[in-house]
Amino acid sequence: MATITAMAVQGSDGVVWGGVQEPWFRTVNDLARHTSWLHAPARAFAEYGVVVFAALLLLSWWLARRDGDLRQVAAALWAPVGMLIAIGLNQLIGAAVAEPRPYTVLPHALTLVAHSSDFSFPSDHSVMAGAVAAGVLLARRVLGLVTAALAVLMAATRVYVGAHWPLDVVAGLLVGAVVVVVTYLLVAPLLRRLLAALTRTPVRVLLTSGGPTTTA
Repeated sequence: MATITAMAVQGSDGVVWGGVQEPWFRTVNDLARHTSWLHAPARAFAEYGVVVFAALLLLSWWLARRDGDLRQVAAALWAPVGMLIAIGLNQLIGAAVAEPRPYTVLPHALTLVAHSSDFSFPSDHSVMAGAVAAGVLLARRVLGLVTAALAVLMAATRVYVGAHWPLDVVAGLLVGAVVVVVTYLLVAPLLRRLLAALTRTPVRVLLTSGGPTTTA
């Protein structure tokens, strides 16, 4: 449904809601031109921030394992799986909408990262960030809120460096979060039972630090 809606509102240049998005993008791009001191950190986070989110996934699992709460462990272990599903689904959406990147439509726009040949809507980085944030939030509330804030920062940064239109990153966050939450709700009962069974095998060391486990 989201894909059909996006295709229906594409302008002549292929940008989803281009009449609204292009002024927004130009405003952010003008800000980037006048904040050169932010270029280096923004470029670094936009390109390598995925490492931060990988670390948050590991931390979420480690904390859940330490507490011996199999509900948390299940959510922490599903988070990267759900993220990969979301990114895979995003490839289909991106190919269907085929929205051009900002620097293709606006060749004089300031771009702080290397040009990419793939489609712009939705943003892969934002899908990843939204998925990780939702997954971590399911496992650890406080850590999840921190991750969600970093996900919003990643989304904003992708626009700041000129890689995406504003709605690309908003859609990306939503796609990532929704896919992870929905798929987790579908698999959670079976996954928890499986993990409970695995605590009686040598794999237990990956699920709990050795104390009693909590399943309900």
